[in-house]
Amino acid sequence: MSDPNGTDPLDSFDEIIAEETDRDPDLAVIEAGSRTLRTQSGGPPQADVPARPEDPEVDKALREVEAELATRWGETKLEPSVSRISALMDFLGEPQRSYPSIHITGTNGKTSTARMIEALLGAFELRTGRYTSPHVQSITERISLDGTPITAERFIETYNDIKPYVEMVDARQEYRLSFFEVLTGMAYAAFADAPVDVAVVEVGMGGSWDATNVIDGDVAVITPIDLDHTDRLGETPAEIAGEKGGIIKQDATVILAQQPVDAAQVLLKKAVEVDATVAREGLEFGVVARQVAVGGQLVTLRGLGGEYPELYLPLHGAHQAHNAAVALAAVEAFFGVGAQRAEPLDIDTVRKAFAAVSSPGRLEVVRRSPTIVLDAAHNPAGARVTADAVREAFDFSRLIGVVGASGDKNVRGLLEAFEPIFAEIVVTQNSTQRAMDADELAAIAVEVFGEERVQVEPRLPDALEAAITLAEEEGEFAGGGVLVTGSVITVGEARLLLGKG
Repeated sequence: MSDPNGTDPLDSFDEIIAEETDRDPDLAVIEAGSRTLRTQSGGPPQADVPARPEDPEVDKALREVEAELATRWGETKLEPSVSRISALMDFLGEPQRSYPSIHITGTNGKTSTARMIEALLGAFELRTGRYTSPHVQSITERISLDGTPITAERFIETYNDIKPYVEMVDARQEYRLSFFEVLTGMAYAAFADAPVDVAVVEVGMGGSWDATNVIDGDVAVITPIDLDHTDRLGETPAEIAGEKGGIIKQDATVILAQQPVDAAQVLLKKAVEVDATVAREGLEFGVVARQVAVGGQLVTLRGLGGEYPELYLPLHGAHQAHNAAVALAAVEAFFGVGAQRAEPLDIDTVRKAFAAVSSPGRLEVVRRSPTIVLDAAHNPAGARVTADAVREAFDFSRLIGVVGASGDKNVRGLLEAFEPIFAEIVVTQNSTQRAMDADELAAIAVEVFGEERVQVEPRLPDALEAAITLAEEEGEFAGGGVLVTGSVITVGEARLLLGKG
């Protein structure tokens, strides 16, 4: 992985981060990764993972915006209220009211489902705006128009447009607007300015008091609920469902993925209270059949308007098939299928849309010989479905895990889910302040895997090199592989370091 001049881009990555001592570590790694990726790939990255702007002036302006955003509360520091974002929307003239929206919450699968919904709506020639979080590599990924992240120039322009109003809100509120609240305001303003035909909006955390919840989604999508962020959302699926059900608005249509019984009861009760219509996976819609295919799977889905046979989905795992069923039902509901109209959506258009879906950092193969797969699983539920998907989609004779997790997660549960599929594990940490210390993570890993199966490499570049070496021990054709997981940040950094392909 060295360039022609003999320098190792992984070392360069580390040096660039070290230089950025006065910047937020999340932003430093984005810059470092973009530069090392360009060194390795010799060309631009994929459109859904933009690199730093090539124009020095634009890059400088974007750095300034990132630096200003970094002075605000991060996404892990919350004051559960929508008062500040509501005040900002009022100053901006309620831009979020100028287009219909599909609002998505849940514990796992939100971003992949949002991308599928976006692809389907786009295939039916609607202009879409998509707001998702967190980003894999670049902050501009969070706000997309027509399936493509907005340009750095547009990101800067949008920030500068709303900045005076942000400052007005800051001056009037007990707490300044947070990082996530400002980005949410930017997204809603950018969608109104475009303008979009429909917004696809992913909740940041919870639902009731999430900054995105100043929209009244025509369709509310709730992906599977499990235990995550228990310190803020509740300690049982039912308590968490109470928070997430806050996105269900009066007379909306609720698309309900398969849920724990207690969570489903809470959500159904909320729907009754606001006269919302409910479509449930496994009853009104669902996965009829699926089989593994090259690069993904072939699925037959039952939607609200009938059956959609043999749809190619270029994503791995049963969970992605279920995400596809939820996305299809959401788009059908948006178009009134099953309510105002009985006939299904055009099958050829649906096939075209699903065949074009991508979800960076979700069981994404970024290198061969050995195969390196990235997956952003960061809680036990996500790890379990990832482990199942790896067993189904890949024929590894020896799989090495590279795990870097955040300190506020159920790390033991995550490691226990991966233990059956990892021959060995390389424990590491990403460059952000939220990362669990590698030695602390290693202590837990030793309890789960046994000391002989655990290696500690605090630097992610070293961890990747160590995992590749371990995967290659059985020989070039033995079927060794590497799975990088544990955190979206860890996956994003690895993706930047390795380059796609």
